Amino acid sequence: MARFRRKSCCALIALALAVFIITVILKSLSPEDNNFGSQFALRLIPPSRHMEQDNKAVVSAKPAQMIPAEKADRMENEMQGFPEPNYNVHAFYYVWYGNPQFNGKYVHWDHLLLPHWDPKVASGYPSGRHQPPDDIGANFYPALGPYSSRDPMVLEEHMRQLRTAAVGVLAVSWYPRSMKDDNGEEIDNLLPLVLDAADKYQLKVVFHIEPYKGRDDANMRENIKYIVERYGNHPAFYRYKTSNGKFLPLYYVYDSYLQTPDVWAQLLKPNGLSTIRNTPYDGIFIALLVEERHKKDIQTAGFDGLYTYFATNGFTYGSSHHNWRSIKTFCDYNDLVFVPSVGPGYIDTSIRPWNSQNTRNRINGKYYETSFNAAVEARPQIISITSFNEWHEGTQIEEAIPKTWGKTVYLDYLPHKPTVYLEITQKWARKFSEEQKKWLE
Repeated sequence: MARFRRKSCCALIALALAVFIITVILKSLSPEDNNFGSQFALRLIPPSRHMEQDNKAVVSAKPAQMIPAEKADRMENEMQGFPEPNYNVHAFYYVWYGNPQFNGKYVHWDHLLLPHWDPKVASGYPSGRHQPPDDIGANFYPALGPYSSRDPMVLEEHMRQLRTAAVGVLAVSWYPRSMKDDNGEEIDNLLPLVLDAADKYQLKVVFHIEPYKGRDDANMRENIKYIVERYGNHPAFYRYKTSNGKFLPLYYVYDSYLQTPDVWAQLLKPNGLSTIRNTPYDGIFIALLVEERHKKDIQTAGFDGLYTYFATNGFTYGSSHHNWRSIKTFCDYNDLVFVPSVGPGYIDTSIRPWNSQNTRNRINGKYYETSFNAAVEARPQIISITSFNEWHEGTQIEEAIPKTWGKTVYLDYLPHKPTVYLEITQKWARKFSEEQKKWLE
């Protein structure tokens, strides 16, 4: 009996020792970083308040002196896995979104349903305003949820996605100080955050100047001066290399046709009253081409180039793929920069329920590929993408997820992954770069 007890005791001690050793080994292990993962993967399931408090406690308990080194190592490893940014690929980027956490309310996600201009037609469609977070002013639902453009983590994730897609330049929608669009808030004060986030990922930023109230040659000159003096020394501020070797800021001017060529000539012609030419504030000004007659107006006004913006093939003369080669010929003849705008599709019935005729189905990425192919074949200097995150018009390449809310079923990217349009962008950014090298041979 004593021998049995001794054997039992030894067995128990051995078992306890084995459990202790296994526990120590397991605690010493930690999951490896994944270069292709997203820091927002867990955001798809909103944490409870208790979970958020627990997470904050864990983060604060981490030795502070280890955080900078760990971040630097992780960033260096991540950068090595990214494709090279193509600075001739520009993506239109919007910073007008807000939510209660960062803005005190939802901004833009609660977009109005815009009425048709014909009251008889308008009466047949719903009206009102969207009610986030489940009901948002978009036909797709973002993987990040109804985010705020003021959230540093959102900016970080956006720059990571853009760099993953090999995009080199963000064309940020911009209104002057103290101005905003009809549904948003002032955004100029966000630009320092955007520039810093872009620079971290070796991206550049240009300004996409919106048609603010009272825009004319005189206040445009003052606004350009403000942009250069306020942001021009930032390392992420983009400059375009001209044919004579100069490096000048580039500006997209949305709805430029709203001002007459005579007004623009005062700013863009060397002898204009408000001329910006041959001054420290000179730049490359890209006008929006909508109708065919705008080509001559753009030339007369003194613009340096033109872009097409709209992602709906056939919607305008400028956005029609079959016109791009002839537009490029016109630009070459008149020494203008041609920037065709490609897009993954178009749908804006969440805010314009009467506009289904302009919907362009994504066809599982084929529409986007066709658009890119047409742009590359036109041999432009730059290709722009409409858009990274214009969710209201369904032109985004940002990650989206499937979602159902009541009777509302949001569109998604299935059967592909949420990253499919970033992957297509990367493919064509690389191909565009290769083709441009051939053109120069």
